[in-house]
Amino acid sequence: MTTVIMRTTARAIVPIVLVVAISLFFEGHNLPGGGFIGGVLTVTAFGIVYMAFGLDFLERGVLGREVDPGKEPSRDRVVLAYRRLFAYGFAIAVLSGLVPLVFDRPFLTQTFVMLEGVPIYDHLEVASAMAFDFGVYCVVVGGLLTILSVVGAE
Repeated sequence: MTTVIMRTTARAIVPIVLVVAISLFFEGHNLPGGGFIGGVLTVTAFGIVYMAFGLDFLERGVLGREVDPGKEPSRDRVVLAYRRLFAYGFAIAVLSGLVPLVFDRPFLTQTFVMLEGVPIYDHLEVASAMAFDFGVYCVVVGGLLTILSVVGAE
């Protein structure tokens, strides 16, 4: 059982943590950050929500699934969703490394495009390595949330 203070604090902190995670993900090519630290911060936000509101809230609010009010939430469905995210992320990371081989370039070779006039960043470098970072992000989020759910169920 959590307190009103914990729930109120979670409502204030989680959006801030998620915005910082997204910002670090996008800035990770030229500055410190990237898919790994963005994924760790996202899992931190999910962990705070899990502690404040419980797994039942995660299934209904985040994953959009119906949960019977009298039953214990099905941890298997949540863990399967996280494992699927891990697998998709791994596939994206590997495929993003293999794409340059099709064009006779070395493994994980990247190219980039500069976008001007982006609202928050003004100019944003979109690198092909962002696909790899997105795969790493999904692997970290899927793996750590699987661990958090399994350990939390014990």
